[in-house]
Amino acid sequence: MKSSAHVAGIAILVLAVAVLPVAAQDSEIPRLANGKPNFNGIWQTLNTANYDLEPHMARHAMQLREGPHGPLPDPKVMYLGAVAAVPGGMGVVKGGKIPYKPEALEIKKENQANWIDRDPEIKCFLPGVPRATYMPFPFQIFQNENSMAIAYEYAGAYREIYMEDPGPAQVDSWMGQSYGQWEGDTLVVEVTGLIEQSWFDRSGNWHSNQLKVTERYTPRGKDHIWYEATIEDPEVFTEPWTIEMPLYRRVEPNARLMDFRCVEFVEELMYGKWRRNPLPRGIPDDTDDE
Repeated sequence: MKSSAHVAGIAILVLAVAVLPVAAQDSEIPRLANGKPNFNGIWQTLNTANYDLEPHMARHAMQLREGPHGPLPDPKVMYLGAVAAVPGGMGVVKGGKIPYKPEALEIKKENQANWIDRDPEIKCFLPGVPRATYMPFPFQIFQNENSMAIAYEYAGAYREIYMEDPGPAQVDSWMGQSYGQWEGDTLVVEVTGLIEQSWFDRSGNWHSNQLKVTERYTPRGKDHIWYEATIEDPEVFTEPWTIEMPLYRRVEPNARLMDFRCVEFVEELMYGKWRRNPLPRGIPDDTDDE
């Protein structure tokens, strides 16, 4: 009898220890008065998804040309040197590959080969969803018991998340229309009405105006959110696919969004040729290294 009681006691103790981390983690989740997770704060990713959603090796540049012994930087980006190089990444796509239709994959390759002329990020256009989440800039979530909005440092992008169904989007826009619902502690946001000009990353991954994005924000402790976004676009992809990554809370003192309204930074690129006396716009002459 003593032996059986002893074994049972050990089993209960092991079970309690196994459950403890989960309970402790749940107790760390900040909550609003209504019990829902409190996502208020400044968040940021730490990955290379904005370079390429798929797994990739480091490469010479974001735009390449064929060289005598393999790819080399295209002349349009060559003078940026290592600044224009692409760091390697494990990828954030579940399963590794984006399921393009064959003809859509060819457009992706064309986009990548013409990155500097086509990527909307270069011209400071709004990033769209989900790209706004994993660009190398923080974003801030504003939330109360009845409403939620997200402000992004990049280009001053902003979107409201409607917590009551607003019906179909009236117009397509860069950031689309976001409708949120709670599934337990997970905020599920359906994003529709996205225009086709936005990209997913700097590798030319693209979509049509039939894109629908379903985001899932799940708290994992007080300073982490697990982010998932399921992509549906029957014109471009053979099936839905999902990306996933952690979001990290910025915890340094006085953390805040800085100002990066980049429209003025690209005015010379986009409109400088129409100056009365245009400035030089060519590639600089080669010079000998000192």
